Amino acid sequence: MAISDWPVAEQPREKLLEKGPEALSDAELLAIFFRTGRPGVSAVELARELILKTGGLRQLLDADFATLNQTPGLGSGKFVQLRAGLELGKRYLESRLRRGDVLSNPSATRDYLNLCLRAYPHEVFACLFLDNRHQVICFEELFSGTIDGASVYPREVVKRALLHNAAALILAHNHPSGVAEPSQADRNITRRLSEALSLVDIRVLDHIVVGDGQLVSFAERSLI
Repeated sequence: MAISDWPVAEQPREKLLEKGPEALSDAELLAIFFRTGRPGVSAVELARELILKTGGLRQLLDADFATLNQTPGLGSGKFVQLRAGLELGKRYLESRLRRGDVLSNPSATRDYLNLCLRAYPHEVFACLFLDNRHQVICFEELFSGTIDGASVYPREVVKRALLHNAAALILAHNHPSGVAEPSQADRNITRRLSEALSLVDIRVLDHIVVGDGQLVSFAERSLI
């Protein structure tokens, strides 16, 4: 049955307008992006099919075009809509960060770093550069490596921090294994970077490790 034949109160767009986006299921929210399904399959049914096939909403949103294009009814147009939605979310979180002191809004910082780093199949090391009021100057992915780790060079981090005239920064990297628990190597590089940056009066405020649905803060663990 086409969505237009459903009771009005159950149609995703009308339901969102009446009850808000939090009242919709993952499939219903995706259906609003998709707008259409395929012959005999509604947009909501197509969304449910994709969520089941990929293993969940996060896996669906992280999937590449080649993977999603295997499902009839999901072509380049719907894929582009999904990627655009993700990018809008990232830019929204970045705009929240830029409105004030990152230390006063730690949830926005974590959400942003999680969205930026969690989907990589290899390890990526990044920095969030901050001014003397702890406001965001920029975010940069500096090093990438294999699934086993990334080579991080303190000298390069110092050079980038000086280039941006940063007074402080937050380190971040992902664990493709999905386990966010810091390794001994993570602790060692954090110490080396903190020591190198302190020589030019730049503080390392935190190091965030991004896993699969979880994050670990060195600052909260008193590891920094």
